[in-house]
Amino acid sequence: MTRYHPQPPWEFLLTASRNSLQSYELTRLSHAANLRKEITALMDQWLEENSSAAVARWLIAQRERPADASDTSSSANGQFVNGSASDNFFADATLGPPGNRP
Repeated sequence: MTRYHPQPPWEFLLTASRNSLQSYELTRLSHAANLRKEITALMDQWLEENSSAAVARWLIAQRERPADASDTSSSANGQFVNGSASDNFFADATLGPPGNRP
């Protein structure tokens, strides 16, 4: 990674020709575009890592739930009670059926 220069080279900028200023402008814009690409890649990685961690945390929480709490969302023959698989998959055992939720 290159070193960040917080101040532009004022002496150069004040004495530079039009062509030099245009060249300087283009290099700064190019550098800014490259930084944006790096930031985008880092943000994508960050989101993936956080998503993976959230799934792991959710699985930990599901395994820590009492075994009888997971039995309340399905009937004795294994059919879904709340209407769809996702309702049962994400349902909180302390909440009732979707129509009874506040």
